[in-house]
Amino acid sequence: MTQVGTSNERSRPSAGDLFLEVRDELQQVEIRLQAELRSRHEQVDRVVRHGYRLGGKRLRPALLLLASRACGELTDAHRTLAVVVEMIHTATLVHDDVLDEADLRRHVDTVNARWGNETSVLLGDFLFSHAFYLASTIGTADACMLIGKSTNRVCEGEMRQTLAEGDLSLGEDDYFAIIDAKTAELCACCSELGAMFAGADDECTSALASYGRNLGMAFQIADDLLDLAGCEEATGKSLGRDLAKQKLTLPLIHARDTLVDGPRNQLLELIKEGRDHDALLAQLSELGSLEYARQVANEYATKAIRNLNVVRDSPTKATLQKLAKFVVSRSN
Repeated sequence: MTQVGTSNERSRPSAGDLFLEVRDELQQVEIRLQAELRSRHEQVDRVVRHGYRLGGKRLRPALLLLASRACGELTDAHRTLAVVVEMIHTATLVHDDVLDEADLRRHVDTVNARWGNETSVLLGDFLFSHAFYLASTIGTADACMLIGKSTNRVCEGEMRQTLAEGDLSLGEDDYFAIIDAKTAELCACCSELGAMFAGADDECTSALASYGRNLGMAFQIADDLLDLAGCEEATGKSLGRDLAKQKLTLPLIHARDTLVDGPRNQLLELIKEGRDHDALLAQLSELGSLEYARQVANEYATKAIRNLNVVRDSPTKATLQKLAKFVVSRSN
């Protein structure tokens, strides 16, 4: 097993360091997002502008822009699509916060904490609809078709996860299928759009799509680990929500399947009760379940790096390789 990232690395690049190559374009994306996410109605405008602040590292637009530069030239279509995918991602975050009853994201109040669930759901709808409007302005239906297909899969994955809450028999295959849909699908869409609109051939476009999918899988497993064992101050968002909702993530599935009989039943009771987080965390550590999840995340990151073998060597390709390492070693 190839280890591409560890939690105790002393010197890690930040997302900003990795995105230097597309810094100017990302700044344009920020300006466009702020311009698009407005309303002529004052109260609505406050909500929409608050939603803009929740997006985070801008990983998805950066992924789209880097994929385009790895395959060819950046175009105005890429810049518009980078705004589109960030709007879609932000919409999913707003809806996630409602489902998770989260109070904090990116060190600020969630929309549902400040304005309630009804407003949050409507903001998510606003972001989705505006994203598809923007995608329709680039002069081809190809982007809308791909984004629509991917967004459907994202929503399907979220529904599957919600329906699986409390299902303490959820297996690894089902877990992987859920995160492939709810997280990895949009990452695959971003990198595929970047390659497609740079004029890449089918082999390169397919490789970039696979890169984004494996990157997204690694990212989500690492994110699930942070929800269990991260620091709320560092992540800037409410943690422990998966456990509170009895959503089985990879460390919990591994621990359950490692134990039998009485110890297994005791673990399931800890998960059901959701109160003694320290005791559960200690057991996950003792069983090697946290390390197992880290290793699986690293395997997906390694697959992502291998997907880049067909891409020509360049500083951008090297950045994409570093990005795969970054998503499994981050602390927020």
